[in-house]
Amino acid sequence: MSMIPFDEREGTIWFDGVLVPWKDAKIHVLSHGLHYGSSVFEGERAYGGRIFKTREHAERLLRSAELLDFKIPYSADEIETAKDLVLKTSGLSDAYMRPVAWRGSEMMGVAAQNNTIHLAIAAWEWPSYFDPETKMKGIRLDIADYRRPDPRTAPSASKAAGLYMICTISKHRAENKGYADALMLDWEDNVAECTGANVFFVADGVIYTPLADRFLNGITRQTVIELAKRRGIAVVERRILPAEMAGFSECFITGSAAEVTPVAEIGPYRFVPAALTKTLMDDYTAEVQPKAAAA
Repeated sequence: MSMIPFDEREGTIWFDGVLVPWKDAKIHVLSHGLHYGSSVFEGERAYGGRIFKTREHAERLLRSAELLDFKIPYSADEIETAKDLVLKTSGLSDAYMRPVAWRGSEMMGVAAQNNTIHLAIAAWEWPSYFDPETKMKGIRLDIADYRRPDPRTAPSASKAAGLYMICTISKHRAENKGYADALMLDWEDNVAECTGANVFFVADGVIYTPLADRFLNGITRQTVIELAKRRGIAVVERRILPAEMAGFSECFITGSAAEVTPVAEIGPYRFVPAALTKTLMDDYTAEVQPKAAAA
């Protein structure tokens, strides 16, 4: 796929209730969402013409906005319908979906109670978040300098655009050092998540993952936990100290973009992608693919 800038691509984007030409989906430079981070979004994938867990994503988008003290003027049903229309008109069967909502430009300042709330939805092709050959060997992660914030200082349960500022910085720093991504700790120096994905570890057939009360509890994270439990695999959600990573044999990350991706290295810690990680990769692939209609 050629790297065409996103503002120069062909197609249509759903924008405040109507489909508009891709290149015309614009906002004013004085939009509140641009200056003060009053924006929320979702990252979703469609497989075989079906958006995976579309309802859960629509409901989370609405909750994210409420946590930022604004209300999206569309219901979950309307958002689902709009996403289906965007996918259909995109001509794509497998696609990445991006709904985004933000405060407009009526007021410019910290207070913006009277600003119009906008919603846009786009779809594009995004085959794999990481290089397929590297992915199967396990990616390498740096350990970020920035910490995920204390929930008392930021709306950590919201998929808010502003919370990703330190993620972009951390991922850039990691990539500049030759890593694929970075692992972030929380403000108390426990393992938290990657810049755009949740993290899991394996020891003696048991899965361990950080308790998701200090960062976004990913929909893919929840799906993988459910898949593991279906197989009778124990899943422990608790605080994990960085030094504990020395005792884990496998590691993988999860997210709508990353799906299930094995990890071979986090800073000084090494892991070997093995049977349990491969099983969950396969189970996740089977879960997201549209089920064949009964005969």
